[in-house]
Amino acid sequence: MKERCIYVAVHGGAGYHGVASEQSVKSALKRACARALWGSPLDDSSALSVVERAIAVLEDDEYLNAGYGSNLTIDGTVECDAAVMDGLSGDFGSVGAVPGLKNPIKLASALLRHSREPDPLGRIRPMTLVASGAYSFALSKGIQTVAPNEMISPRATNEWQKWKSRLDHPVDGDPGSLPQDAMQDTVGAVAWDDEGNLAAGVSSGGLLLKYSGRIGEAATFGAGCWAQQSRSERSGMACSISGAGEHIMRGGLARVLGEALQSRQSDDGELDTHHVLLRILNQQFTEPLHQRGEQMPNAGVLLLTKEQGEDDEAVRKLWCAFTTESMAVAYANTIKRSPKASILRRPALIDSAVNADKSSVFITALPIHR
Repeated sequence: MKERCIYVAVHGGAGYHGVASEQSVKSALKRACARALWGSPLDDSSALSVVERAIAVLEDDEYLNAGYGSNLTIDGTVECDAAVMDGLSGDFGSVGAVPGLKNPIKLASALLRHSREPDPLGRIRPMTLVASGAYSFALSKGIQTVAPNEMISPRATNEWQKWKSRLDHPVDGDPGSLPQDAMQDTVGAVAWDDEGNLAAGVSSGGLLLKYSGRIGEAATFGAGCWAQQSRSERSGMACSISGAGEHIMRGGLARVLGEALQSRQSDDGELDTHHVLLRILNQQFTEPLHQRGEQMPNAGVLLLTKEQGEDDEAVRKLWCAFTTESMAVAYANTIKRSPKASILRRPALIDSAVNADKSSVFITALPIHR
């Protein structure tokens, strides 16, 4: 009998993670892995459902910028974005700028599943719903809604009051710049189920003091997450992206990465994932943004790949790459029942290399099998 084995990896955003919140963030990531893999015996074990369960846990945590922990808009409200993608079918569902929703990822997943149902009039089912339309769809599907003020956490309130006051009453005409940790954006997950299928998802409260109605990469097709598999199902990938939404959307970062990996795998040559990540994040993400005058393009990638090993056996590999100061990640599988979590930080040596060769990307492989 084939041994059941499911893999999940989650991230808590690419940006800056202070020491004070490190243990809280790592604990949340571990809980997300545990709930995704070992929740209820009746839970659906598909990769898509594993991703949904993992992200829902992250959305409930105050220390992460999604769901209840979301940054507040300029108007002091919570508006969330979320998306999921199924690698086997290529189906996608997302919601944007939606208020009063306890778990936006559940609505994105419901929209994806809804898109698979035939429409009585032959209409094309939507991939994305936003604002009041997304909220109405949630009500029609029985997805939990809450009073908008119940989504506002004390941490988010304190940050909003501090920086809104500085914006409204600048000292000597200068309100100052938002701190690095206020830019932390987007949580996400990738998964591999016991059938070898892949899925990815993201969820975000967006940037602190964002304009109301703003849509970020977490709601945008091809930007915040991507999952794909070859027709033979022998190769594939799933990625979840974090960082500055406008930067990520401009380059369609998730889809570009998927296409680059697929192209390399189609060449029947050895796949050098490290090289692909470095090229995409440097040449197709950072450099074009530098040309536009952006000094610090921010992005982080959590990537799960399916590659061909010996005897045609599919091999799974987990990668993390980011241009920011740090990225929070965790991973687990159903055989090794102890989630591993860490805050990956850019070594001082890498900072020196940035000045030498203008490469701002830190890349590492993670031992998802252990």
